[in-house]
Amino acid sequence: MTSTAPALYTEPLSDQHDRERFNSGVEPLDRYLQQQAGQDARRRIASCFVLVSGGDRVPIGYYTLAATSIALAELPGPLAKRLPRYPVVPATLMGRLAVDAGHRQQGHGEFMLFDAFSRVLRNDIASYAFVVDAKDDKAARFYQRYRFRFLIEGGRRLFIPVAEIAKLFS
Repeated sequence: MTSTAPALYTEPLSDQHDRERFNSGVEPLDRYLQQQAGQDARRRIASCFVLVSGGDRVPIGYYTLAATSIALAELPGPLAKRLPRYPVVPATLMGRLAVDAGHRQQGHGEFMLFDAFSRVLRNDIASYAFVVDAKDDKAARFYQRYRFRFLIEGGRRLFIPVAEIAKLFS
């Protein structure tokens, strides 16, 4: 008899999820999920998506998406030259990405990143770029593996044009 692992999937955060048992080991990320994410979703400040397995209600991980913008002057010259001369361009911000400490090194961060990419591609609202704020050098290296570039040298904000994301899915 063969057994299969429960399917992993993302869904919007709801009151049905047991947020108190989530522990990424990063206190601000844990506190956000446990205390603030639901309020931000209800106020339409940020959408929170949780990664769950089968019927388990304890999130394996989560990420948030929100609208943002990038100043045209912050984009690398070759990219900015190809855009209209608006002062800012629309973008999507992944404000948080966290995996429970007991589920690390299993590809869940990548799974959620690509889930977020697919949501941006399916969205009817225009977004030129996908933006992240890396909390440290390790996080920055994670995003750079997926073609993210720094907006400002020496900063922690990275981006990838949505057109490049679309190529990853083609």
